[in-house]
Amino acid sequence: MVVIRLARGGAKKRPFYSVVVADSRRTATGRFIERVGFYDPKAPEGREALRFHMERMSYWQGKGARLSPTVARLVRSYAKAQPQP
Repeated sequence: MVVIRLARGGAKKRPFYSVVVADSRRTATGRFIERVGFYDPKAPEGREALRFHMERMSYWQGKGARLSPTVARLVRSYAKAQPQP
């Protein structure tokens, strides 16, 4: 199964997460198919902390990819923060 989840990077006590499309059987920091965003929980004020490429996420969800619970929560908060057209 294909899943959209977080892959941890960054230094010790300074996490940075990439939002990736990966096979669920791979390790969380292992190989992935595509990077579709990022999340920086320690971003200073005024710097972007969260970004998604929503068209690519929609594409992968159309192909059957599932969101991890954490990514689903982040997507909901991202959608609330974006201005509506």
